[in-house]
Amino acid sequence: TDEIKRRMLLQADSGDYDVVITEIGGTVGDIESLPFLEAVRQLKLTLGRRAMLIHLTLVPYIAAAKELKTKPTQHSVKTLQEIGLQPDMLVCRTEKPLPKEVRRKIGLFCNVPTESVIEARDARSIYQVPIMLRSERIGDRVVARLGLKPTTKTDISDWTARVERIINPGGGRVEIALVGKYTEYEDAYKSILEAFIHAGVHHDVKVDLRLVRAEDLTPENAIAMLEGVHGLLVAPGFGERGAEGKIAAIGHARTSGLPFFGICLGMQMAVVEVARHVAGLKHAHSTEFVPRSKHPVIDLMTGQKLVLDRKGGTMRLGAYPCVLQPDTKALAAYGSNVIQERHRHRYEFNNAYREPLRKAGLVFSGLSPDTKLVEIVELPEHPYFIGVQFHPELKSRLTAPHPLFVGFVGAALDHQARTAPADSDTAPALAPPPHPTDAALDQATRLDATGGPSARVRREQAVAPGVE
Repeated sequence: TDEIKRRMLLQADSGDYDVVITEIGGTVGDIESLPFLEAVRQLKLTLGRRAMLIHLTLVPYIAAAKELKTKPTQHSVKTLQEIGLQPDMLVCRTEKPLPKEVRRKIGLFCNVPTESVIEARDARSIYQVPIMLRSERIGDRVVARLGLKPTTKTDISDWTARVERIINPGGGRVEIALVGKYTEYEDAYKSILEAFIHAGVHHDVKVDLRLVRAEDLTPENAIAMLEGVHGLLVAPGFGERGAEGKIAAIGHARTSGLPFFGICLGMQMAVVEVARHVAGLKHAHSTEFVPRSKHPVIDLMTGQKLVLDRKGGTMRLGAYPCVLQPDTKALAAYGSNVIQERHRHRYEFNNAYREPLRKAGLVFSGLSPDTKLVEIVELPEHPYFIGVQFHPELKSRLTAPHPLFVGFVGAALDHQARTAPADSDTAPALAPPPHPTDAALDQATRLDATGGPSARVRREQAVAPGVE
């Protein structure tokens, strides 16, 4: 527990922050979290009013009884109290509004002031949550409880406008295929999915993702399975399963002019595809899948091979610099010659094949500062064909969408406009929304820059409930 406390205080000791938020996951009473809860109990005793405990609970709605049930919250708090922790605030997850009498009951039986029982309604987008919590004045209550000096009113107009574009995009839809190995589990690509939301907000469109299982793709069916999409992203992953399907999808994108974006393994499979079908290296592959490949265009570096038995030692992890080459799409997207991107991979481009692939038209548009590692490849004659060795999705944010995702979605929109039938709009309108519901009429889900409800937003909420 002393080490857990030390870790919690590390950032506070730096003096760079006014508040440090530490989240303890799981459910109260689980054996895994007990040492952390004991550390929090000790820390709260030491820090006194400089520490605050916010407990997240569930208030389920029983449809048959048309009733919100507070017992799960009461039992959760009781278990927390048995450990020696008394919450200062309760944040209650609920699908229905919490009436005042329900809040008063929760506060009374959980020993928490009624005004510190916070409603956290289900939202159509996770990016609405900060706005909804702000309407509950959770920040004001935290500032008061910790004895901090209140700041001037925070301007969240930019955030609110971006959330509005998520809920009601004005530019229609664009469909992009995500070809991956784990498409049955959407959370496997959660960061990529979120990066597409960010890029969609930038272009004011909704990005519809068609998840395609790589194992199902072949050179014979790739055209049919990818028919109608306006862009192709080949996702990262490990292992041979689905590799040939990814190569088939990339081949279709390269030959048809479909915008392509490959991330990590997606970039490596793009190199393999170009090596096989453009450079004439018929048996090109990655030694991850074919250790004795005749043309190992993707391979471990020499230093990595020496520690192959210790898998963790062969991973290139964390942020690394990358130098972008002039007159490339990568440089145009970033607008900077040197970038920093996060890596998590083991295999690299094999430099022995730089010259034959360069002659085949592949441009190495991003290199490590010592030029020994290929970070970005692209085909300049293609409308948009970029593969990156790193994971750009990990640095994308709603207020700062990643430039490569922004460029890729823009290229998909251009492709949509080029291929749209002459008698149709290039950006199909969103489907008509269903009839309004009580949840859609809730005025507290969005705020304007002054902190008050926005009439325009309320009207749009009333006519667009349920839009993802």
